[in-house]
Amino acid sequence: MLVRSFAGGVVFSGNKVLLRKCEDGWMLPREQLRDGELPNEVALKKISQKSGIQAEIISNAGQTSYECIYFPMTRQTPFLNKVTWYIMKSHNDKVNEENIRNDSAFVNIEEAMNLMKYNQDKSLVNLSFTKYKQMEQLN
Repeated sequence: MLVRSFAGGVVFSGNKVLLRKCEDGWMLPREQLRDGELPNEVALKKISQKSGIQAEIISNAGQTSYECIYFPMTRQTPFLNKVTWYIMKSHNDKVNEENIRNDSAFVNIEEAMNLMKYNQDKSLVNLSFTKYKQMEQLN
């Protein structure tokens, strides 16, 4: 089994979380790491490039792993995708929806639970949102 490393962000703006639409449905934004890249830099770059949102990392959110059963034609080996997650805050308190690209949107937390496919992503959002709110109260 091949292991691929990714980095991603659980980005909040108020009571909403940033999701990206992909072929599998809605998911948290993430990007594969290339040789020598740092996870925190890749996560920030992914958010900015793919959604147009400028965010800052406020905490580490942990890691998740996904076994990929998709087999590319050139390889017949399954993948294990390991993702390092960061809790992030959008620099804009009030997000201008026109600035977000069509495949990304800030979604109410409850709605995000219905849109996301993977239970571990749902748990990650719930835990990250609790931590995010606690950190916001301290500031």
